[in-house]
Amino acid sequence: MSVQPMVKAEAVHKSFGAAHILKGVDLEVAPREVFCLIGPSGSGKSTFLRCINHLEQINAGRLSVDGHLVGYREHDGKLYELKDREVAAKRRDIGMVFQRFNLFPHMTALENVMEGPVQVKREAKAVARERAKALLDRVGLADKAGNYPTQLSGGQQQRVAIARALAMEPKLMLFDEPTSALDPELVGDVLDVMRGLAEDGMTMIVVTHEMGFAREVGDALVFMDDGVVVESGHPRDVLSRPQHERTKSFLSKVL
Repeated sequence: MSVQPMVKAEAVHKSFGAAHILKGVDLEVAPREVFCLIGPSGSGKSTFLRCINHLEQINAGRLSVDGHLVGYREHDGKLYELKDREVAAKRRDIGMVFQRFNLFPHMTALENVMEGPVQVKREAKAVARERAKALLDRVGLADKAGNYPTQLSGGQQQRVAIARALAMEPKLMLFDEPTSALDPELVGDVLDVMRGLAEDGMTMIVVTHEMGFAREVGDALVFMDDGVVVESGHPRDVLSRPQHERTKSFLSKVL
C-alpha cells in the first residue's frame, strides 16, 4: 500500500513580474520525513517554502499538502482559488519558522506561544497556557516564560518561535533558514530542538545552510539552483558523492 505524500509538487512555477523564480519544481515529501533544501541564494528555496502554505500563489502546476490542493479547489478539471478564510483555515495545519523570529514584542514568551491557539482556535486560555508552558519546557526555555523578546538572545527567540508554531499542532513544519540570523554559538540549541522534533516524527521541510544537520538528521536532500531541482537523494549520498557539476561546485564552497 503506497503512503500518500505529505507534500507533493508537480511542475510548480512561480514568477514575480518578469522574474521566473520556480521553473517546474517536482518533488514529494513523505510523512515523518525530514526533507532538506539546499542551494545558493536566489535559487527559489524560500519562495517554494512560502508557496507550500500559500503565502505566495503559484502560477502553474499543482501543489498539495496531505492530499489537498494548496490554496485551490478543483472542479471539472479547473482550479479555483479558495477564499482567504478557507486558506487561513488550511494554513493552521502548517507551522512555519522564519529566519527572523517575528515574535510579538509586547508579549512575553508564554503569551507569544499562547496567542495562536487562543485567537485562531478559540482555545480556553487556561488550556493554552498549560500547553504553552509544556512547549517552552520542550524547547529548553521553561525559565524564560515571563521574559519579553528583547530580554532573550536570538537563539532563545527562535526557540520561542518554534514553540509558537508547534502550539497550533501542525502536521507539517516549514523552516526557512532558521539559524542563518543567529550568532554561531547559538545555532546548536536551535538545531537540537529540530533534532528532537525529527525524532518525534514531525514532517519537516528545512531550507538550510547547516550541512551537518542535513547529513545527520535529514532523510532526503534536494539541491536547487535557478528555480529547478538539480539533484536529489539521501543527504549523505548527495553531500559526499554529488553527481551534477553544479552541485559539486556549490558544495566545494560550503563544505
